[in-house]
Amino acid sequence: MNVTTLSVSIERPPREVSDFVSQPRNLPRWAAGLARSVRPDGESWIAETAQGPVRLRFAPSNAFGVLDHYVRPVVGPEIAVPMRVVPNGAGSEVLITVFQQPEMTEAQYQADLGLVRRDLERLKRVLEGTV
Repeated sequence: MNVTTLSVSIERPPREVSDFVSQPRNLPRWAAGLARSVRPDGESWIAETAQGPVRLRFAPSNAFGVLDHYVRPVVGPEIAVPMRVVPNGAGSEVLITVFQQPEMTEAQYQADLGLVRRDLERLKRVLEGTV
């Protein structure tokens, strides 16, 4: 599979960034490419997306900046999305790895990367208070 890791620098402490991102209810504030709205559903969450509802699972809260999550569309296999927050001086670097899924064309993959880039930039603006 093709794979791309995208990142953004955020001028906020890593723990603050990790705490914000690890809360599924915050997804619509910064990840509109993934979730217009979210609601809990047992051990997972249901996100309303442009393609319909998807089920989300999240790594347990931790002190290591691991923010992995798993997306299960209505049709198809669950997709792992590795995500990390690492210290960058007094701020943070947020990294997310995007895999080109077997059924994706190159154009769809590039469009998905564009959505993730937009979401990371939105996360930066939300956390730095420039929204």
